Amino acid sequence: MLVLEAIGQDVRFEKGVGPIVETVNAASDLSREPMEKAVQRQSPVYETVERVRGKLADDKALKGFCGAPWTVALYAIEGRGGTDKSTARAWGYTKRDLLNQLLDLLIEASAHYLAAQVKAGADAVMIFESWAEGLPSDLFQTLVIEPNAKLVARLRALGVTVPIIGFPRGAASMLGAYTSTVPVNGVGLDTALKLSFVNATVPNSMSVLGLLDPLLLIAFGEAMDARVRELLAAYAGRPHIFNLGHGVRPETPIAHVERVVELVRAGAV
Repeated sequence: MLVLEAIGQDVRFEKGVGPIVETVNAASDLSREPMEKAVQRQSPVYETVERVRGKLADDKALKGFCGAPWTVALYAIEGRGGTDKSTARAWGYTKRDLLNQLLDLLIEASAHYLAAQVKAGADAVMIFESWAEGLPSDLFQTLVIEPNAKLVARLRALGVTVPIIGFPRGAASMLGAYTSTVPVNGVGLDTALKLSFVNATVPNSMSVLGLLDPLLLIAFGEAMDARVRELLAAYAGRPHIFNLGHGVRPETPIAHVERVVELVRAGAV
């Protein structure tokens, strides 16, 4: 959402609803702020990254992040999350030129946003394509894979050398196409993916992270412990960053998180 605000769209947050975004309706809505000014408008984020990095020990990594082009574009088109995404998806068929202009703008703004986070001290960055699910394969290729690949390429052109992680949530059978085309160093996995499918699809040299259901983290108990052990065992032979299949829910007890950390650090033996 900060990228949309930076490029001139009005963004506000409603309790119980989430972000409400001024919608894009024409090409004139996409040229409100020069890129240099848009990057500067996000300076509080860079200051925060720098301060946090300064407080962390050298052996602790700090990860920067941004929303991926299609996901951010969806908010700009639909005005909010939680929709059936039909309006944004229809743009892929009926307003393709305008959609491509929006995606290209978001790629450029997001690349500068992430590059500035790295300059401030981020040791890696992650690109969250949170609304990738439900797209037909042709639109997934043009709205998710190609823009994400362009964003990674633009980051490298800006001199970013730290690891880049992509998270195409809901990619399903398109996961292989994503990992073979988008030159990320690691890929985030949502809760719906089978462990065997991931190992058969994602190159063994690529780091994987995710899969643990955030609701199982809340449920706790032996079922959670067993799933953590299963994930550790499944990815023992490849680069693996233990993580959830999506974010930690606000109601999650800290003690449950501590238990997962304990299992992971002990190797779940």
